[in-house]
Amino acid sequence: MSVIRRTATSMLLSAGVLATVGSATAEPIYLSKQYTRCTTCHYSPTGGGLLTPYGRSLSKEELSTFGRSPAGTTPTDPGSGEEAFLNGLLGKALGPVQLGVDLRPSHLDFTFEGVGNSQRNFLMNADLLGAYQRGAWTFYGQMGRKLEGDGGTLNSYEHWIGYQATNGLGVRVGRYLPAYGVRFADHTAFNRTLMGLTQYDQIYGAELSFTTDRTVLQLSAGPGRADSLIDAEGGSAPLFSGRFQVDLTTRTAVVFSGLFRGDSDREARSHAGGVAIGFAPTTRLTTWTGWDTRFQDHVVSDRTHVFLHQTSFEAYRGLWLRISPQIHWSDDSPLNTIRRLVLGVDFLPRTHWHVNLSYYHDRLAFTGVGTKTFLAQLHLYL
Repeated sequence: MSVIRRTATSMLLSAGVLATVGSATAEPIYLSKQYTRCTTCHYSPTGGGLLTPYGRSLSKEELSTFGRSPAGTTPTDPGSGEEAFLNGLLGKALGPVQLGVDLRPSHLDFTFEGVGNSQRNFLMNADLLGAYQRGAWTFYGQMGRKLEGDGGTLNSYEHWIGYQATNGLGVRVGRYLPAYGVRFADHTAFNRTLMGLTQYDQIYGAELSFTTDRTVLQLSAGPGRADSLIDAEGGSAPLFSGRFQVDLTTRTAVVFSGLFRGDSDREARSHAGGVAIGFAPTTRLTTWTGWDTRFQDHVVSDRTHVFLHQTSFEAYRGLWLRISPQIHWSDDSPLNTIRRLVLGVDFLPRTHWHVNLSYYHDRLAFTGVGTKTFLAQLHLYL
């Protein structure tokens, strides 16, 4: 029983403590606002990171509680209002260069049932983002603190050059997170952490994409995780991924994904596949349901699964209520079964002010051992 308890402790701690890290990302909940594509608001084809001028304006006029322009007035220029970089302090001085600052002061309360409780106040993110566009070319960079233990190191964890042709063909080369599935803002979601797609799992590689009015195809290949290549950790392995999205309606999308990782000193060769369906029956309700299966040579089980559902409801303009049941299990070992329930509140009172309150309850199904995590953060995007 002590071995089982140690296994439970290790697994639940790895699931719960992951809530201490995060990064600016796209929000799939906005499918209810008829935004099916990440590039509607973001420079990155896979979502997240720096907002385009249109995305900045949209966050003011459509998403914030008190930020939109008064009825009957013309919205402000994206380069001069509160939605602009540093609230428009620099005006047009930067020309075609777009910058952003991402700050997330946070509080974490973590309880391991029957063992104890720990709390922590910290600055989750302190990032500078920038992009320069010239014609079909985009030059993108992101730099900030990478949390490590009680401190952090300065790291440029995303930088790439992209080209987008008018016929829908796109190319991107550099360091980025490969396209796979649905990229929730919560990086601790099982379909991200258990697939090796957290915010620090960027690769150095090349991505080819093709976009039409109703579909997006993204194919990526690279020699492995960027940090593993830089640090020569021995954990780097060739990676290939693919993502195909079909927009059935303006509020319905289906995403098919595939991922292959080669052998490394730390991990056996694996491949994964998944499908996710997003459906927004009204302008205030969004649901996402996904299933992912991973195959890997492992002594315990060679096939693991992740099921995730998320329902988000806009109770009042800019105030979203969120619930997400999740489960991870293996075909041959009940020890690997983890159940999670996430309850959350997202409040966007002003443009680029985001208050996030999230409660996580993780439980190991075999033993009943569990953890409870509460995360409170103020996300400021300047």
